[in-house]
Amino acid sequence: MVKVITYGTYDLLHQGHINLLKRAKALGDYLIVGVTNDNFDRNRGKLNVKNNVIERVEAVKATGIADQIIIEDYVGQKIDDIQKYDVDIFTVGSDWKGHFDYLREFCDVVYLPRTEGISSTMLRAEKDKDIKIGIVGCGRIAKRFPKEADVVSQVVIEGFYDTDNLKSSELCSIYGKGRIYNSFEELVDNVDAVYIATPHLFHYEQTKYALEHHTHVLCETPMVLRGDQARELFELAEKNSVVLLEANKTAFSPAFNHLMVLIKSGLIGDVVDVDASESKVWNDPSLRELDPSQAGGSLYELGSYPLLPVIRLCGIAYSDCHFYSKMNNDVDIYTKGILRFDHTVCSFKLGLGVKTEGNLVISGTKGYAYVPAPWWKTDYFELRYEDQNKNKKYFFSWDGEGLRYEIQEFISMIVNQRFSSAKLRRKESIIMAKVMEQFTNRINFVEI
Repeated sequence: MVKVITYGTYDLLHQGHINLLKRAKALGDYLIVGVTNDNFDRNRGKLNVKNNVIERVEAVKATGIADQIIIEDYVGQKIDDIQKYDVDIFTVGSDWKGHFDYLREFCDVVYLPRTEGISSTMLRAEKDKDIKIGIVGCGRIAKRFPKEADVVSQVVIEGFYDTDNLKSSELCSIYGKGRIYNSFEELVDNVDAVYIATPHLFHYEQTKYALEHHTHVLCETPMVLRGDQARELFELAEKNSVVLLEANKTAFSPAFNHLMVLIKSGLIGDVVDVDASESKVWNDPSLRELDPSQAGGSLYELGSYPLLPVIRLCGIAYSDCHFYSKMNNDVDIYTKGILRFDHTVCSFKLGLGVKTEGNLVISGTKGYAYVPAPWWKTDYFELRYEDQNKNKKYFFSWDGEGLRYEIQEFISMIVNQRFSSAKLRRKESIIMAKVMEQFTNRINFVEI
């Protein structure tokens, strides 16, 4: 039996893909098709893939041509797969001619002609329209957004708005494109979507207004500080057929998502404890982040990041939550939180005036995961075991400021009309807001 293997993204599966698969199958008796996974595509710079890996695998399966479908996860996997499956022929489209000649050491390599006049890139170009985004709040965080948005397909920065006109003028000048708007309402009227990076207490009203006017919203984290407000906004977004997404950059990073998949697949056994921390030492009382009238403090400013792995791994049904905080001028410069679930207990440490290690440790019945500081910008982690010979290290890239991953997910949701993201579900954003609300109401709160 002659085994043939081929690989591809198979985004927006079209007749050109089908013709190529038929030609590949005709080379032998058994066809193995490798479909690239989402993180692998992002690591190769392919941020405009429309269908997720599950949809792409199902599309290939529906052709009935492939005898076996596998997932391509990493660079160098082709050699491993050729040896693992005892492959006789590797084949790929002729636009890659010469690129895979190094595989001739392991099997025959055949470059197949592609169907003229059709490609996924062409279909995306025909289907895609530019999505005009307005930036609301032009401070420190928003300054990162335009450069990151430039690497994501279909994004056009239409304009900028800030209550301080000097800030919007400065950001517009730095970016060199777009226009300055004199009101939030005027900006909303002229864009398809808004990125809200204003102080926390403005998020609810601005997000609600944009959603009511059928405008997609990417809102900086924490989106809101009350659980009922978060639920209301998500319901409003779905009612008006627009996307609402919380801009928690860690939630959309390739490395963090791969870590979550490994943990959920049982590689460290049952999760018993999650411990995450993040801190900065800021001593300037004039900073918004230390101003109690602007919802300053370590929990509001940093809390959604360590809450992310806790909720992602343990769910939303915590039985109780306790806070232990060191206060200064009515803001918490340090908070330790403990959440208890049925079978796990989790903790997080946050500081804006107290320094902590800033790592993430996930403890299980077989081993544990260790992510060094700053874990929220994950590019490397380890799975560690009692037998150190079984330890594994994982390396990823964290490109730019990391905002491109959340922007890409936001645009993908708009284009594909998805109202929820598997990387940060609506119920997870709601429960994070609920934890913030409990802290606001000083429920199970102890000052230290």
